[in-house]
Amino acid sequence: LRQIIYQKELKMLNKNFYNTILSQTFTPCGNYLVLGDVYGQIWVFHLSKIIKPDNSTQQERLPKNVFTIEEDVQINSLVTTDNFLVVGTEGNVYGYHWKVIKSMKECKPAWKVTIPSNRDKLEKCDVNCMTYNKSTESLYLGCGDNNIYLMKMEAGEIIQTLNGHTNYIHSLCNIGNELVSGGEDGLVNIWDTRIKNIVNKIEPSKNDKIARPELGKWIGAVGFNEDWLVCGGGPRLSMWHLRTLNTSVIFPIENRGIHIAEFKENRILAGGTADYFYNLNINGDVISEIPISSVTIFSAIHQDDPFNVLCLAGSS
Repeated sequence: LRQIIYQKELKMLNKNFYNTILSQTFTPCGNYLVLGDVYGQIWVFHLSKIIKPDNSTQQERLPKNVFTIEEDVQINSLVTTDNFLVVGTEGNVYGYHWKVIKSMKECKPAWKVTIPSNRDKLEKCDVNCMTYNKSTESLYLGCGDNNIYLMKMEAGEIIQTLNGHTNYIHSLCNIGNELVSGGEDGLVNIWDTRIKNIVNKIEPSKNDKIARPELGKWIGAVGFNEDWLVCGGGPRLSMWHLRTLNTSVIFPIENRGIHIAEFKENRILAGGTADYFYNLNINGDVISEIPISSVTIFSAIHQDDPFNVLCLAGSS
């Protein structure tokens, strides 16, 4: 019995001190920060208590709620919708009402969708990334079986499968009718969601100035706006003209793999396995560097209201 108790205490100690956060999101009101870790736990923090520590007690700065989705199953992705916290794990997507998330320790999902798999039934495919189109209430799931699944929130079911990668999906970005995906296969695919087909693609590792063979050809992050596409991973962080697909900028930042790349207004936020998180302009200049204590940053989220905040999370 003592050995069992000791093992449980040791496991809890490891979870507290050797945890990794893979995903983050804000609640619709913007007052709470929600984190998902590699042990299957959701952590909910009240932002005002963290941002203004002088006005709060140590107890108030602790998580407002912590609960387990699935024991020791990593939470790869989180998405906020008006009504639900959407959680992507190994083989499943869960939806939780926000009221439940904020207040109840025994949180039960409002719905659950299982990802179809052609693999051995014992092997589930990870939901590595998700992106939500609010206007169409469409949720795109980038998965470990090389597929992108389209899920309609209203129906609560997967209605379409997009095939275009030969290895698992790392990153998705959706604006309007365009969807961009980056995968372990080194491809960046540009999709027209109206016809559910790839309309363009790039392979950054084929550019000798961008390729880093020692790190691999995988694409860990993609982002785009009306004119430009930014991506990186094993290859260096680079920006491409969205229509001509010509390389515009190769960013001179030190890193050992890119996991974050996105546009914020006329700037680019980027990070990963590096000593810094970067704020860059579209000419390739480094505007600012934020020192990082984590070996790797896996998630970066930001908002302007009600708190102007950037949250970085990863291995720590």
